[in-house]
Amino acid sequence: MSNDTKAVVFFDLDGTLFDDDKHVLPESVAAIKEMQQNHILPVIATGRNVFEIQYVLDETGIDSVVSANGSYVQYQGEELFQEAIDTAVLEAFTAFANEQGDPVAYYNNRGFALTESSADVVNNYQTLRLDVTIDPERYLKEPINFMNVFNRDKEALYNERFAGELTLVRNNRVCLDIMKSGVTKRSGLERLLKEARLQDVPTYAFGDQLNDLEMFASVDNAIVMGNGNPKDKEVADFITTSNTTDGIVNGLRHYHLIASKR
Repeated sequence: MSNDTKAVVFFDLDGTLFDDDKHVLPESVAAIKEMQQNHILPVIATGRNVFEIQYVLDETGIDSVVSANGSYVQYQGEELFQEAIDTAVLEAFTAFANEQGDPVAYYNNRGFALTESSADVVNNYQTLRLDVTIDPERYLKEPINFMNVFNRDKEALYNERFAGELTLVRNNRVCLDIMKSGVTKRSGLERLLKEARLQDVPTYAFGDQLNDLEMFASVDNAIVMGNGNPKDKEVADFITTSNTTDGIVNGLRHYHLIASKR
């Protein structure tokens, strides 16, 4: 493990590192590369899976990721750990979802597959620009650390049935994110710092929405985007400019993690 890391900076994606078109501003890319030259470790912390954001990693040179809401974590390009869901739990969940008529998507860092399609499934993945593969037995073939189940109003039903085994959180109006019980973006972040022996270096996090509050609670300095949720701003150590007006650059400059503007 690296011993010369001077700080760690975690970046949310949507509304934070991304502009409104899901791109990283060129100024942000340059700032991240300057950070790396200064021995400051950038880490993406996201609900998305690694395969979904590989283009971001390639563009920025970032190779450490807390992905799938903490279910899969890589450090310096290598898997650090994954929170694989037990096969028996996957079988029980699949059977229950089938009874409800709800499609399930199984994920790992390499890809995903669904039990079946539906109009909500098609619309969801068109928005994400991902091709759908149907394979109802994917969970028997590969480790699965993350799932989606497609429904609009069944959080309570699923949470009651799988209490203590799985955590279900609504991703959007048509699907729920599913992780091993107790796994969150915060748990993944904290375990990365521990296993990479980075617990004693200063930590920073950029974010904009309510699902970033746990991450903010785990770092020394919470940096909220100008476009962020008011509740995030209440806990911010610094409020930077928006995701489209160099909020990343200005936040990094505020903490002297990159050079001041000349």
